[in-house]
Amino acid sequence: MGTIASYATEVALPATGTWSNPGKGGAQADIVITTPEDGVPLLFVEIDNCFESAQVLAAKIDKYMRFCQRKVKDADGTERPMWRTRWWVPDGRRGDQPHPPLLLVFNRIGPRNPGTVIAQLAELTERHWKGTWYDGGFHMYDGKLPIVVSGMKQLKEHGPAGAVFRRFGRPHNQTLLEAIGNPRREAHDARQQAEYAARQREHKEELRRIAAQHKAEREASRPVCAGCGTRFTDERWKAIEPAGWGAPRDTHPHLCDDCKQRAITAERQAEQAGPEPQEHDRAVPEQKAGGR
Repeated sequence: MGTIASYATEVALPATGTWSNPGKGGAQADIVITTPEDGVPLLFVEIDNCFESAQVLAAKIDKYMRFCQRKVKDADGTERPMWRTRWWVPDGRRGDQPHPPLLLVFNRIGPRNPGTVIAQLAELTERHWKGTWYDGGFHMYDGKLPIVVSGMKQLKEHGPAGAVFRRFGRPHNQTLLEAIGNPRREAHDARQQAEYAARQREHKEELRRIAAQHKAEREASRPVCAGCGTRFTDERWKAIEPAGWGAPRDTHPHLCDDCKQRAITAERQAEQAGPEPQEHDRAVPEQKAGGR
């Protein structure tokens, strides 16, 4: 993974002192790998040639834990984990921010059986790596140290992409990214996100259906012009609606705009023409004097 620059060896991890002048009680990583482009922002690696006991390895892991828990003030005056002042790692999710993972690679040269050592080591260091179980079907590892083991032989055969990594607390081998990650949590979050998206779609569909129903009901109640039979426009419909006590009422609420204008024009023309003369108002011709 990564490039030559992604690897550093014999890196001091001071529990006391400074980077350049580490004090007692700290760890020293055989290898530190930083390949964020491959999904591994930071990985501490210990190589064991099967000469050391589980107790000795457990003591090393205690030192890793002390280093990971150490906080110092950064250049901006903010207190943060010391390892974050040197390496960049994405922030974890709230309540699930583990320390950088530790990979133990067993190279079977010495007399000790790695299988036995691994089982004992997992028991001795359980307080450091064991997560908290959640009903969603996953563990949370806030403040814990992910410990992953593998064998040199398996790595030579399958490479870093092979499913040859076993994380303490998990029953099966995984790929490296799965082992240092939390795939069950990711799957749970993905399911929740899918369920939320489905509920959002259902909600939007329900809103769309209600809006369509309201629109249909409104259209069914839209007034029809008594003159020409066309439906009122929105503007005309609004104009005939009551607007308050002091507002003038529309003069022709049963007519559309065109028919209203024609009606008003006809009324004005009739007013200008004046009333028609009645029968009794008509002039009676005068009779000639002496006429019969």
